[in-house]
Amino acid sequence: MNATVEETVRRIFADFKKVPIEEITPDTTFEELGFDSLDGLNLVFELEEEFDLMVPDDKVAEMKSVRQVVEGIEQLLAAKESENKEAATAE
Repeated sequence: MNATVEETVRRIFADFKKVPIEEITPDTTFEELGFDSLDGLNLVFELEEEFDLMVPDDKVAEMKSVRQVVEGIEQLLAAKESENKEAATAE
């Protein structure tokens, strides 16, 4: 079974910070994890690669916690799926 978006994001964050995944909760903030701007950029690249999408800069600026990252990615994935359906029906 595929991991949920939340599970995947938590795993990526835990791997990145080299901490047990149990330490990463939806309410964990970037500040609590000690992320600086370079860490944030590297995480965005990993997330984009993992989910095969592009996270716009304005969306990145809004992300300050695991929950916000999960919600943002879910929105982007839903928009991408919607676009793909529209493209398929247009053909």
